[in-house]
This record gives sequence, C-alpha cells and structure tokens, in this order.
Amino acid sequence: MSAEEDVVARVRGAFVGGMSGAVSVAAHALAGGSVPGQVPAVLLLAAAVTVGLLAAGTRVPIVGVLAAGQVIGHGALSLDAGHLHVPGPGMLAAHAGAILVAALLVRGAEYGCRVGLAALVRAVPTSFAPAPVAVPTWTPVVHRPRLRRGLLVAAGLGTRGPPVTV
Repeated sequence: MSAEEDVVARVRGAFVGGMSGAVSVAAHALAGGSVPGQVPAVLLLAAAVTVGLLAAGTRVPIVGVLAAGQVIGHGALSLDAGHLHVPGPGMLAAHAGAILVAALLVRGAEYGCRVGLAALVRAVPTSFAPAPVAVPTWTPVVHRPRLRRGLLVAAGLGTRGPPVTV
C-alpha cells in the first residue's frame, strides 16, 4: 500500500467510524431516546472504532460497513433504555437514506484527500529541495591483516587429546 493509499484509508476509516456513531446518536435523539449512560456510550464508541478500523483496513463496501455500524450503534444505545424493538419502515427508510448520504460524504472526503495530497506533492518538491552536500561523504576503511595459515596452526596446543585408559 502506498503512502497516499494509506492516508486515504485512514481518512475513510475515521469518517466511517465517526458517521456511524453520529448517525446512531442523532437517530436515537430524533426518536425520542434518552441520553445514554456510560455503558451504552462506551459500547457505541467501541462500535464506531471497530467499524472505522474495518473500513480503513479492508476493501469491504462502505455501504455495508455503514449499515453494520448503524445496527450495532442502535443496539448499543437501546440497551440502556430497555426499548429493544423491531424497527418500523420509517426508521428503516431513514437509516437507508442516512447510509447513502454518509457513503457519498465519505467518497467526497476520499476525493478531497486525494486532491489535497496531489497538490501537496506538487508543491513540496519545488519549495523544499535538499541542500547539496559540500563535504564528501565518509567511507569506512576496513583493515584486514594478512595471516599465514601456518601461523594459525602453530598457535594451537597441538594434537593432544584425552588420556588413554588402559
């Protein structure tokens, strides 16, 4: 993965995770839900981070990841209030519309990130050229003394072995 693709993937993950959490909270508030307690808020944050990491690290379609994030977020927020229910057609239509709008916003953010990176790549090399080095670079000198093989053999203790048992 190139550096540009890595940045775009991180932007995608951040936007998808943030959108999943924001849409879950907004839908919960519009439906008349109460302010979530600590446990549902932590579960929602964990779900948003997980969805963001999934969107950043894989090539799963964004619409599917956003849908999963909203389902998980809705489930996390409804745990506290104790109003687990089957969503009606109006709620499903609102979530489907929110998923499509969020997917378009994420694609727009990816495009904007690519355009910004391209402009940055064009601007940086002309502005910040490295200064030429005036001093020649240092090269290590390796010294290997010449040794005769006979000198190495004579340096040993000889061919003495363990004592012979009779």
